Amino acid sequence: MPKVLVSDKLSETAVQIFRDRGVEVDYLPDLGKDKEKLAEVIGQYDGLAIRSATKVTEKLLRQAEKLKVVGRAGIGVDNVDIPAASKKGVIVMNTPFGNSITTAEHAVAMMFAVARQLPEASVSTHAGKWEKSRFMGVELFNKTLGVIGAGNIGAIVIDRALGLHMRVLAYDPFLSEERAAEIGVTKVELDELLGKSDFITFHVPLTDKTRNILSREAIAKLKPGVRIINCARGGLVDEEALAEALKAGHVAGAAFDVFAVEPATESPLFNLPNVVVTPHLGASTTEAQENVALQVAEQMSDYLLTGAVQNALNMPSVTAEEAAVMGPWIRLAGHLGAFVGQMTDEPIRAINVLYDGVVSEMNLNALNASVIAGVMKATNPDVNTVSAPVIAKDRGIQVATTRQDQAGVFEGYIKLTVVTAERERSIAGTVFSDGKPRFIQIRGINIDAEVGEHMLYTRNRDVPGVIGALGGTLGDLGVNIANFTLGRASTGEDAIAILYLDEAISDEALAALQNTGKFLQARRLKFEI
Repeated sequence: MPKVLVSDKLSETAVQIFRDRGVEVDYLPDLGKDKEKLAEVIGQYDGLAIRSATKVTEKLLRQAEKLKVVGRAGIGVDNVDIPAASKKGVIVMNTPFGNSITTAEHAVAMMFAVARQLPEASVSTHAGKWEKSRFMGVELFNKTLGVIGAGNIGAIVIDRALGLHMRVLAYDPFLSEERAAEIGVTKVELDELLGKSDFITFHVPLTDKTRNILSREAIAKLKPGVRIINCARGGLVDEEALAEALKAGHVAGAAFDVFAVEPATESPLFNLPNVVVTPHLGASTTEAQENVALQVAEQMSDYLLTGAVQNALNMPSVTAEEAAVMGPWIRLAGHLGAFVGQMTDEPIRAINVLYDGVVSEMNLNALNASVIAGVMKATNPDVNTVSAPVIAKDRGIQVATTRQDQAGVFEGYIKLTVVTAERERSIAGTVFSDGKPRFIQIRGINIDAEVGEHMLYTRNRDVPGVIGALGGTLGDLGVNIANFTLGRASTGEDAIAILYLDEAISDEALAALQNTGKFLQARRLKFEI
């Protein structure tokens, strides 16, 4: 039974989901604040469910010997070292959609608040003042809203803004013209959005490309009297430059829920009369907190029990339905990679994978990850489908993928070619109707070989007496053959044999085969079945 640690506060309903699904769970909601204690116990767990208090560092991951998945209840994963987790082979999941409505509504609420100066008016009225003429606001009706980032949350904000009869411009490099038309916005470049918008709201993650996207230079391009709303991520806006623009009157107001440094105990934006600030409340509703907790419990349970991957940040997503259909193909991809990895002694320069027929329509990112992991396990047994692509990239190994329609007698197949400085080595395989992977071609020679845990591969010149020498030598040494497949290029050319054995062949048996003088190559192989 998989075992999960919940080290931050999660709802009891979410914890019960783990139990109901058959996952053992320890609910220790204050443990995430104790780094030393967490490091002491993390080695017991297959999964770690967190919010923002637990810091998943490289140091912690070194102690996490069994850990397979970290689930963050929420969208932000600033507290998780994703590169270190990837190299460790740990999947990192979040729940990007559980708080989408809540965050979008907060952005709209902040837009209203700064347009009508609501917080300041409330404080004044509580103080017994009646400063009706002081708080002159502006309508949202018929104003232009600039949305930077038209993804899930941005699209919800757009929908609400259109309901308020605002004109909406969107800047998003990944937004297609078709999608823009579908959600009712005008797609523009950033400078046009800055120069035409009465309100601007941010809905992008913090990356190297988006950091300081509203820089001092960008602020100078803003339409006079604009109001800025940021409920996405701190660091998207140069807060010092914005504060200067607010004081100068070039920017009429701002509403910020997030800051470059959090917790934010000070900021250039604090105590300005035309600024509304909140302490990162974008996801702080009862509904959102419950939604993300339930989602992370379901996602982690799905992965640990079925292999389904949802909302992973360092591995392709695979639904439960995909996992059921793709399972045999993913195993085949791993076996093909393992064969070539064990046969290759030189540094690998490139991994090329051809997907034919039905398999070409599947989730190729997941299949590629399995191929690469199979290849690399020969030299690094600890790699898995999460860490292998990262390690391959670090080593400069080029990975290329090709899809093609069904081109042969098989409904679908995978062909793997690994390139080194000395040679190319290829193997192809398919999945039969019984769900079992088969090798169907090695070195361009057609075969039909069942895959077993312990196998032997031999190559020889196609001359009489080789089969007898192979069977006789193994028989004399007590090696039992479960399955035996032969193939050759043409008469008198190279021939191969691949044998499925009951147990691993010994060094003594390999040496005896070589001593017969009949074989150009004899290699012991092992596969994870």
